[in-house]
Amino acid sequence: MADFAAPRKSLGQNFLQDPNIIRKIVDSLAVKATDTVLEIGPGRGALTELLLPLAAHLHLVEFDRDLVQYWASRNETNLTVHGADILQFDLTPVLSNVDSIKVIGNLPYNISSPVLFHLLQYADRIASQVVMLQKEVVDRMAAQPGSKQYGRLSVMLQQRYHIESLFTVPATAFFPPPKVESAIARLTPLDRILHPVASHADFAAMVKQAFSMRRKTLRNNLKPMLNATQISALEIDPSARAETLTVAEFAALANAFSTQQSETHSKA
Repeated sequence: MADFAAPRKSLGQNFLQDPNIIRKIVDSLAVKATDTVLEIGPGRGALTELLLPLAAHLHLVEFDRDLVQYWASRNETNLTVHGADILQFDLTPVLSNVDSIKVIGNLPYNISSPVLFHLLQYADRIASQVVMLQKEVVDRMAAQPGSKQYGRLSVMLQQRYHIESLFTVPATAFFPPPKVESAIARLTPLDRILHPVASHADFAAMVKQAFSMRRKTLRNNLKPMLNATQISALEIDPSARAETLTVAEFAALANAFSTQQSETHSKA
C-alpha cells in the first residue's frame, strides 16, 4: 500500500484496520466471480484489496482526489475508478451492461442517510448492499412502529428491502477511532413488494410530510396532502402520530394521494 496523508476529518475519514472485521464485512456481501461490485468510499483499500480478486468487475466511487489518483494508478484490469461525490453519482453507466450489482461501503456517517435515499432509486438493480454505518442509524433502519427509532428512514427502506443488522464494529477497528459506535447492515431487495405504491415520489413525499413534526398528528401534518376524512376512509386514525403507522398504512396514504392527484389532473 502506498503512503497516504493523514485521514481528513472534513471528509469524515475513519479507515478500517482490523483484518478480522474487514474479512467479515466482505464475506457478508457473498461476492461471486460473475458479480459487478460498487464500493463507496474505498479509502486506503481495506475492503478493496479483498474485493478485487473476487469480483468480475469492481467500481470505486471516491471523493478524495489523492485516493482517486492512487486507485487509478493501480491499472487493475477489472477496476474502474470514479472520482465523484456519491450523492451526485449516477449509477446508470455502471448498470448499463449488467442485470444487477452489489454495493458495499463504509459510508461517511455525516451523509449516511442521504446516501441510502440516493441508492433507493436504483433498488430494483442492486442485488445486495452491505454498508457500515453509525449503529444509531442501523437501529433506525430496522426499527418497528411505535419505537423512538422508527421514522422516515425506517419506512422508506423497509418498503423496498429486507434489512439485517449483522454485527457491531468496535472503535478500535478504525484509525482514527470514531467517537460513535458502528454497525454493519445488509439490505436485500424484497422478492415481492408487499406494499406497492403507485408513485415512489408520492410515497417519499407522504412519508416526509408525515414525519415533518413528530409530535403532531396526521391530521395536522398531512393537511397539504390529505384531509382527516380522506385519512379516516383508509381506516387510519387522523389523530395518530406518524411513528405508530405501519409501512402498509403509509403505502395506503401515498396511493390515496396519487389517486387524488391523478383525478385532479384529469379534470384540469
